[in-house]
Amino acid sequence: MPRGKRRLAIDMRPSEEDQQSTKRQRNSYQSSRRYSKSEDAFNQKRCLTWFREYTTPDDPDTLGPEGMEKFCEDIGVEPENVAMLVLAYKMGAKQMGFFTQSEWLKGLTDLQCDTASKVQCKLEYLRSMLNDPNSFKIIYRYAYDFARDKDQRSMDIETAKAMLQLLLGKHWPLYAQFAQFLEQSKYKVINKDQWCNILEFSRTISNDLTNYDVDGAWPVMLDEFVEWLRQLRAQPTIS
Repeated sequence: MPRGKRRLAIDMRPSEEDQQSTKRQRNSYQSSRRYSKSEDAFNQKRCLTWFREYTTPDDPDTLGPEGMEKFCEDIGVEPENVAMLVLAYKMGAKQMGFFTQSEWLKGLTDLQCDTASKVQCKLEYLRSMLNDPNSFKIIYRYAYDFARDKDQRSMDIETAKAMLQLLLGKHWPLYAQFAQFLEQSKYKVINKDQWCNILEFSRTISNDLTNYDVDGAWPVMLDEFVEWLRQLRAQPTIS
């Protein structure tokens, strides 16, 4: 009988050198993943080091106006951007233009941000907080104490107009007329009761003012605004 063909035995097992190479690649990948996770995870020390980039040796625990300007540049927003107001609210900042170290840590720990790029990723979230009526009301009320001079009980009219523009300018159809009213009025300051009632007015009073009750509990300022606007609208238009 003819001999059967001899089958070649092929050893499919990887060589020791291949095994070592695969192990090195696996360890490198796992190390890379650990490093990546470490980079992504919030790090308080890194957050504090970042804070120091915006402070001075004379006052290392306070980020002041110059540092605030650089911080805004780094995260790509103007200081007047509404996202900065919401960020200040998250920090519980007491004074406009300043962040203390404790405020910085409080807000950025809550947001889990320790780099400029991470804050940039949160900007849309910060703006979106204003879409919720309850959150908006809380931040609106916070803005009054945040923006006013701390040695004054009321907010000066120029600051008030800027903050109203920031918060209500795009949402209240009567804002332009109200700003015009303030411009020609006798008011030099706005107190907190007036500030809170302006928001309530913007939310509840129709643009034609038909549901405004002059006998209601509105501040005199808003009574005067309604009277002024009605007179303005009653004037004949020049064609």
